[in-house]
Amino acid sequence: MTRTEFIAATALILFGAFALGWLASWLVHRIARPRKSNMTDLDRMAHQLHEAEDQHTRTLAAHVEREAALRNDLARVEAENRATMEALRSSRNEIEELRDYIEQRLARR
Repeated sequence: MTRTEFIAATALILFGAFALGWLASWLVHRIARPRKSNMTDLDRMAHQLHEAEDQHTRTLAAHVEREAALRNDLARVEAENRATMEALRSSRNEIEELRDYIEQRLARR
């Protein structure tokens, strides 16, 4: 086998390998390609996924909004509670002062 024949044979083998690879790739893509019905299903699922993501975003925003409202309500109730406790403390002090006053008045008689 001469050098020219060797180069020609190698080129022919490489071209044959390339052609077989291309043919195999084409067959795999042809067989694995989704059908129209599958594409319709995929489009429907993609649409449902986008709707679910939108619903999730809306729900999350509503949750954040509700949480902020509840935090405001909690702060207001805590402030009212502090004010009520302070008024109760003040009333107890006043009651004690009145008891002391009454006891002093009764002790003088």
